[in-house]
Amino acid sequence: MFFHPMDFLILIAFGISLWAQFRVSGNFNEWSKVPASSGMTGAEVARMILDRNGLHHVPVELVPGKLTDHYDPISRTVRLSEPVYYGRSIASISVAAHEVGHAVQHKQSYGALVLRHRMFPIVNFTSGVAPFLLFAGFIFKQFSLLGLGIIFFSFAVAFQLITLPVEFNASSRAKKFMLAEGLIHSSEERGVNKVLGAAALTYVAAALISVLELLKFVFIFTQGNEEE
Repeated sequence: MFFHPMDFLILIAFGISLWAQFRVSGNFNEWSKVPASSGMTGAEVARMILDRNGLHHVPVELVPGKLTDHYDPISRTVRLSEPVYYGRSIASISVAAHEVGHAVQHKQSYGALVLRHRMFPIVNFTSGVAPFLLFAGFIFKQFSLLGLGIIFFSFAVAFQLITLPVEFNASSRAKKFMLAEGLIHSSEERGVNKVLGAAALTYVAAALISVLELLKFVFIFTQGNEEE
């Protein structure tokens, strides 16, 4: 059974995901045109916040692309895209501060981040195997394979859900950092919220899609067992 009533909800969730991605790009472009009152670049803001938190050893590097900004926990490096690294806008410093938030989480062993790091090797394996198990379970009507695929896929879903508090917490830290250091005025908070809020919505949409897909597989598995 490849089509299921849950597919309609999944399509709606995909629509939300696309809308969220559109908002990320739109809000970033909009607030990239608004200069930050501090006059600092994203790279300068990142370096300042890192140093204020005793993370002098964490480098801030330039990475190609747009909206490719991230914190690498393996090399412990903050990587910023060119518009963020060199930009002096509300959007640029907001994204830079958010990525530094992850570095501070790492230093403080923030629970959700630690769990996410520990899960990654498992999820990396199970997410690669799960589609084959689910497909084989459907094709050959082997519900033992389908059940195993569901278990493996559930690790990926859990990973998505754990990502949510990690991202929301990093954004919360970013806003607190910028306000505490005087990098933004209260009047600029709206722009920061717009930029970081849109990015957070993409993670919510991704988690929603994963949860709905998992529920679909569970319903099919349950129904199949009842029919046997």
